[in-house]
Amino acid sequence: MSETAMDLVALGNALEMFVQQTVPAASTVSKYGGLLFTLKPEKKEGQFCGVFLSSKHAKLSFGKGYLLDDPESMLQGNGKYRRHINFAPGDTFQTAYIEMLIRQAAERS
Repeated sequence: MSETAMDLVALGNALEMFVQQTVPAASTVSKYGGLLFTLKPEKKEGQFCGVFLSSKHAKLSFGKGYLLDDPESMLQGNGKYRRHINFAPGDTFQTAYIEMLIRQAAERS
C-alpha cells in the first residue's frame, strides 16, 4: 500500500472518529463502500452522514446536505439532496465548523 493510500485510510479513520465523538449516540452501518452514521439504524432515512474514501481524498457526505446551514460554503455538490466535503491528506479543517454541520445533520435526520 502506498504512503498516500495509508494517509487516506488514516484520514478516513480520523473523520469517522470525529463524527462518533460529535454524535456519540450514532450507530454505524457499512454501506456503499463507506461507513454511514445513523441515529435510527432500523430506518434508511436516519443516516445523517458518511465517510467514503477515493484514490485522492476522504469524503464526509451528508445525505440531506441541502438542508444544512452552511454560511462558509464548505459543502460541495449540486445534486438534489446530497452534499459533501473532500479532505486530502495533509488538509486541515475547521473543527468547530465541521462539528456544527455534523450536529445539524444528526438533528435533521
